[in-house]
Amino acid sequence: MRTNIVLDDDLTNEAFALTGLKTKRELINFALLELVRHKKQSAKKSLCDAFEVLHKLGLDDDPFPEIKRENRPNPFADQLQ
Repeated sequence: MRTNIVLDDDLTNEAFALTGLKTKRELINFALLELVRHKKQSAKKSLCDAFEVLHKLGLDDDPFPEIKRENRPNPFADQLQ
């Protein structure tokens, strides 16, 4: 995709110095790849954190454990029969 943008000169120069890249095109593509990688890794980390919480709760084997419930006495049970 072709587009025209105005880049911050100081930020661009600092990015060139840090990456060793030679062209603005390489720099922009590198920055986009890093952004996508970072966002995907953040999503994976969030999922890993959720599983860690489940593990701490003792639910890692079964995320939907059967909950034993006792029925409360129904005061109207005699009237229904």
